[in-house]
Amino acid sequence: MARPINVIALDIEFNWKNISPHARPYLDAMLEMNRIDEPYLYERDCKMTLLYFLSNAQGWRGEDARRVKKELNAMCDGHDSYAKN
Repeated sequence: MARPINVIALDIEFNWKNISPHARPYLDAMLEMNRIDEPYLYERDCKMTLLYFLSNAQGWRGEDARRVKKELNAMCDGHDSYAKN
């Protein structure tokens, strides 16, 4: 079972010592999210926020970064934004 997105965001905040200002707004949004399939603001789900975070977190490196990015990518890959509910 996947961890809640806000728990992953706390993991990122703890492990990424100098968070990119470009990734920060997406990380702040992730702190308010629970599951990828839940609506967020005007979006149908949280997938785009996670993808934008990953795009802006390219400067985050190391074992923790690889582990968390793999987890977020797996979450996005396993979710179809246009699937019928």
